[in-house]
Amino acid sequence: MSFYTTSATIIITCHKRLAPYLEQEVKDLGFVVDEVFITGLRLRGTINDCIRLNLNLYCASQVLYSIGNFTAHHPDDVYRYLSTMPWEDIIPDESYFSVTSNVQNPTINNSMFANLRVKDAIVDRFRDKKGTRPSTGPELTGSVIHLFWKNENAEIFIDTSGDSLARHGYRKIPGRAPMLEALASATILASRWDRKSAFINPMCGSGTLAIEAALIATNSRPGLFRDNYAFMHLIGYDKEVYYAEQDKLEAQIIEVPGLRIIATDYSNVAIANARKNAIAAGVADMIEFQLCDFADTEVPQENKGVFFINPEYGDRLGEIVELEETYARIGDFMKQKCRGYYGYVFTGNLDLAKKIGLKAKRRIEFYTSKIDCRLLEYELYEGTRRETAVTPA
Repeated sequence: MSFYTTSATIIITCHKRLAPYLEQEVKDLGFVVDEVFITGLRLRGTINDCIRLNLNLYCASQVLYSIGNFTAHHPDDVYRYLSTMPWEDIIPDESYFSVTSNVQNPTINNSMFANLRVKDAIVDRFRDKKGTRPSTGPELTGSVIHLFWKNENAEIFIDTSGDSLARHGYRKIPGRAPMLEALASATILASRWDRKSAFINPMCGSGTLAIEAALIATNSRPGLFRDNYAFMHLIGYDKEVYYAEQDKLEAQIIEVPGLRIIATDYSNVAIANARKNAIAAGVADMIEFQLCDFADTEVPQENKGVFFINPEYGDRLGEIVELEETYARIGDFMKQKCRGYYGYVFTGNLDLAKKIGLKAKRRIEFYTSKIDCRLLEYELYEGTRRETAVTPA
């Protein structure tokens, strides 16, 4: 049996609150989603399908292919079940593999012990059947096996991704408190941006939002920036399938005439780093980088789109007092210079957001690190709402 062409359960994981945007991505690729949960979704497909998913998804973390369900009350039950599986038909001889896990079982107080029992079962199976054994370690550079074990229910997966897909691979200089690439993509997908009109990004930092906007607008997928996935290190891997999917990525890139993406920051270092990251992503020619205070950011009055800002949230009292003024200035800037745009403020401090002085039309829930965040949407009318209302015939 070839896992590459045999259909089974696929779990695609993501960071908390990104699942709705991941679901839409997967559906847009033509897959049928069977279930959505808070940190991912479930569907059916082959590992060849997993290859396509790995290369195309902006919001995903891991793409997991199920190879067995079993009952386990104790770590020894995990070892016994996995010892019967044909690992010699999955992992190449004398190769390298790693083990990851998500364990919630009363017999386990350290997930590393569960990982060790998985590793032992695989290695002992190899010794018994082949007289040799693959090497193993924590780096996710070879084949990866993932154990999910909750209470007495356990499932074993081939992790076809390896390193997390949430990091898209182009960002060489992260800068201070950078937004995760998958999160940046999800916030853009959550907005009303049409991918053709202006995208204005003050306080751009390392440039992640502006770069992700350029990638999404041109349909440039994360698989363009990465050349190693865990699926490449399994028996039966056909590199021609991977090359064919890569060719599709290149062919589906589009041009967007007249698109303006403007990214500004008051820091010389931030602008220099953002430009380097944009060069690595191949979109530097699409982004207009400007060194200035956010209030001096150019806002085109033609082809109006979205104003998108991710200000600091503040940790200390002195910072909070200073940031209150910053948030108030953001509100003034949107009211005075962004009429006809949709304004978006991503923040983890809703008390500071009150200083903006505008009523949010939507408050979209996100999560970054350990901070409960909101993407606040403001509809910035050209005049007053009464002035822009349509007069009945």
